[in-house]
Amino acid sequence: MSSENNVVSFSGGKDSTALLLMMLEKGIPVHSAVFFDTGWEFPLMCEHIDRLEKYTGLKIQRVKPKTPFPVLMMEREIVSREVRVEKIGPAPPPQELDYDDGDDFRFDYECWELDPFEYKKTKIGEVYRIGYGWPSPLRRWCTREKVGAIDAYIKRIESAVSCIGYAADEAHRTQKKTLQKKAAAGFKYRFPLIEWGVDEAAALSICKSHGFDWGGLYEHFHRVSCFCCPLQRIGDLRTLRRHYPLLWETMLEWDERITLNPGKHNGFKDHVTVRDFEARFAEEDRFLKLPLAVNE
Repeated sequence: MSSENNVVSFSGGKDSTALLLMMLEKGIPVHSAVFFDTGWEFPLMCEHIDRLEKYTGLKIQRVKPKTPFPVLMMEREIVSREVRVEKIGPAPPPQELDYDDGDDFRFDYECWELDPFEYKKTKIGEVYRIGYGWPSPLRRWCTREKVGAIDAYIKRIESAVSCIGYAADEAHRTQKKTLQKKAAAGFKYRFPLIEWGVDEAAALSICKSHGFDWGGLYEHFHRVSCFCCPLQRIGDLRTLRRHYPLLWETMLEWDERITLNPGKHNGFKDHVTVRDFEARFAEEDRFLKLPLAVNE
């Protein structure tokens, strides 16, 4: 409808790039394209967005988090909204010399044997952790910030329709509860690539036909998002370390800061730290350099 304003939710990847190119080619009016700048993008992704703006003549609207992501991840004081009791480590056994009553000692010792740990209690309103730490599948605070900022941008546009670049081979993503809930609240969505039958491979091909190759990112990765995303595959982490060592060094520095911060942190991926992955990948490299055994 001509009265609707199409807003492309632009990630910078192959699907949203193909979506924007195809909408412009088909003469479909585009009110704007909005990109959430996390500050964690590959430098090559930033270069791609600049090139796309020049190619299309369309200014991509960049929105940013109110608080920079590194501050949220490593510096923000996290205040407890409830009484929290957290295990902080092994507790030393009770010492009989500290007791005047033998029965009290035996009781405390039996309790220690059942649960030999120390606990910390945090009251409501008290700081219990510094920094959100790395995002995780159950605590995707980064996604919450991104969706909130993009939604706020779209809400300011009259009769806005959010055009999302889900490819035809990932149509299941349209069934997300969050999308359905917002649609029920009045948000309007379109998924043009699905309407046109454009799958992920075709989307990448369309982009390449226009001269966009992201400086080779898609030769190394199946998906391109934040370089430090904990949800990426272990193979992608290995590739990142090999081909983008400066970004990997940044992740190691952040990982050390997070680990040293007060409070409980669950590692980078599946309770494994970036430093753990560094040790693993270094050992793999060492093994690959070993001379092959010669059968006598």
